[in-house]
Amino acid sequence: MNHSPVEIKPLALADCDLWSNLWQNYLKFYETSLPSTTTETTWRNLLDNDMPVYGFGAWQNDMLVGITHVVLHPNTWNTNECCYLEDLYVTDNVRGQGVGRALIEQVYAFANDKNCNRVYWTTQEGNTAARKLYDAIATQTDMVQYRKNL
Repeated sequence: MNHSPVEIKPLALADCDLWSNLWQNYLKFYETSLPSTTTETTWRNLLDNDMPVYGFGAWQNDMLVGITHVVLHPNTWNTNECCYLEDLYVTDNVRGQGVGRALIEQVYAFANDKNCNRVYWTTQEGNTAARKLYDAIATQTDMVQYRKNL
């Protein structure tokens, strides 16, 4: 099957409505919702050069078909920052066409440019389609995540 090329670029102010649509679909995928104030703050943070939060969009045929958000942060095991790939979403109709891979490769290049020591992320154990891609482009660790919501 012949697919249109994908262009990955930083999210911009003009992308707000398109981003919001994908963000809501992403939240639905994880069977959750967030207050509109959280979504508004997330969008503002993505565009704020003083915040270590960054967003990229995947464009195909002038349509936003995927998004990813990353957070850079210091760590105690290295002198360079880490890049946490917090969110990744690709629209249903283009999954399996390399959009997710292109977004992650953009994150790798971005983190490398920022002199980060690693890119890391989590996913649900049962997210088998995504995990097939992740297994091909990264190493699964033996770490188990624990959480206490406050």
